[in-house]
Amino acid sequence: MRRKIFLTGHAGFIGSAIMKKFELNNFDKNNVLTKSKEIILHHGYINKDNKNNWIKLLQDVDCIIHCGARTNIKGKTKERSLEIFRKANTEPTKILAEEAAKLGLKRFIFLSSAGVNGVSTNNNKPFTFRDIPMPIEDYAISKWEAEQELWKIVQQTGLEVVIIRSPLVYGFGTKGKFARLIKLLNLGIPLPFGLIKNKRSFIGIDNLIDIIIRCIDHPEASGKTFLVSDGEDLSFVDLIRVITSVMGRSPRLFPFPISILKLIGFVTGKSYEMERIINSMQIDIDYTKKILNWSPSISIKEGIKKMIINK
Repeated sequence: MRRKIFLTGHAGFIGSAIMKKFELNNFDKNNVLTKSKEIILHHGYINKDNKNNWIKLLQDVDCIIHCGARTNIKGKTKERSLEIFRKANTEPTKILAEEAAKLGLKRFIFLSSAGVNGVSTNNNKPFTFRDIPMPIEDYAISKWEAEQELWKIVQQTGLEVVIIRSPLVYGFGTKGKFARLIKLLNLGIPLPFGLIKNKRSFIGIDNLIDIIIRCIDHPEASGKTFLVSDGEDLSFVDLIRVITSVMGRSPRLFPFPISILKLIGFVTGKSYEMERIINSMQIDIDYTKKILNWSPSISIKEGIKKMIINK
């Protein structure tokens, strides 16, 4: 059966990985084979000002995979971060879904963030799909508001919406936190994180793409929110050990009081970054596994190995 899919964010880390996945499954970027179905893949950048450029690409599309998003803000614009995130993440999602509904598209897959649930699970209770959303960061707020706009459209139309909330995604080509950590570990300098005993969930790009592809036509996916991860929660120390093991290095860690680390973060204006290193953030994926009959196919160690050596 021939399918047409519209992908946003095709130039980003996740979107480009989806493009590559489709291309490796035969043909070219506009005629790809996956799950034994022929798929025609289109992509575009969405906003209200360039509507004429992308609306025509939605003709006869069966499914939209909406990965496009702004994930960070630097410099002076941080003062208007929520406004900027809403303009980049919330508004385009609403515009795209409204047009999809008008054209009678069947399914809309939205890549959201586990940050919608909150920033930490230090109460030892992993986030679940049943939790009341408590986004704190502006990026997560913009994603939560986008989710709410999608559910409004669902109530008014026949559009099928699937929401995927992911934690930090890693894989070859990743930027941001993982890239900075790898660069730091490559320097081989001793790090003061030996006393950290948190637990955090991550998801490798291959496992995330597997979930996205499964949601394209899974009969039970419509109308649901899925939290995803690799199913293996690691402390920050364990993560460092896995990365250095793949590098063929030994981790160089020494004990340092957590309270002093927090103070250093406050003094240097890096409290947010330090809290992410120290705090736990775990995700319960039992519901996702049950509904989609899915399990992560690649372990964290395998995923990190692929990320570092690009295989």
